[in-house]
Amino acid sequence: MFKRTVVLAIAVVVLVSMVAVAFIAPSIRNRNVASNKIAVIYVEGVIMGGRGQSSLLSEYGGTDLIMKQLHEVRDDSSVKAVVLRINSPGGSAPASQEVGEEIKKLRASGKIVVASMGDVAASGGYWLAACSDKIYANPATLTGSIGVYMPYANWEELYKKIGIRQEKIKSGEHKDILSPERQMTAEERAIIQVMVDDMYNQFIAVVAEGRKMDPARVRQLSDGRIYTGNQAKELGLVDELGNMYDAIDGTAKLAGIKGKPEIKEYGRMSPLEVLFGASGQITSIDRLLFKQMNNGMPIMAPLAMPEKW
Repeated sequence: MFKRTVVLAIAVVVLVSMVAVAFIAPSIRNRNVASNKIAVIYVEGVIMGGRGQSSLLSEYGGTDLIMKQLHEVRDDSSVKAVVLRINSPGGSAPASQEVGEEIKKLRASGKIVVASMGDVAASGGYWLAACSDKIYANPATLTGSIGVYMPYANWEELYKKIGIRQEKIKSGEHKDILSPERQMTAEERAIIQVMVDDMYNQFIAVVAEGRKMDPARVRQLSDGRIYTGNQAKELGLVDELGNMYDAIDGTAKLAGIKGKPEIKEYGRMSPLEVLFGASGQITSIDRLLFKQMNNGMPIMAPLAMPEKW
């Protein structure tokens, strides 16, 4: 009985090993054989550091996942080029910068990276696009909004009306800077302005480098306003007008791919997204949650977004 059990266990181990080899070996082999694949990576919703933000129907925008996908593509020799499908109003400045640096590393590895703008690719979304080799936009895409702001709410008068008085013991004079229960001092406002200006200058440098434009010209275009895809192309912020499939065709030509390329998509919709069609939608709830979660954080996003595109 014991011998029979041992033999059966060995047989199961051998069978599992054979199955594992059958599935894993082709994957390893494919990574070492060049092909005509184009990877499509989706950047959707408000861009946030870490794992992103969640709404009732979806979870998106987290830089950890996006950077993981960029790393996978960089290490996959079967992928010749990447299309970044951007549908984002922007978001956190450091999060956008973090992903932008990974896009540059991906290009440095020899991969072609093309940005395809959807409904909106503004502010932090444009930062990512500016790091690519080429930018496609629809004529009605909302883009631009090159700039940075730090939100600040002053509820001092409201607190007085309802009888709330907040007190705190702090380690330094400016530790409670941006607190909503009091006005900022002139010195504190100057401190925040210097920080915003620093991040804004970094944004200008990214656009100037990516678009091969004079920084002074970029600064002229970067007063925070948004542009349509048509306007952005005329101003040199976008290369071509076209949808995602036009971008894929253009990417194939840039990468020297002959014939129809094989598409490898990253990121899947949840069952609820498929049912309700919520992928990439930026809802009023999402915007409200984003403002509450990021109060006091440097943000790169249009101050007001239309309810529907």
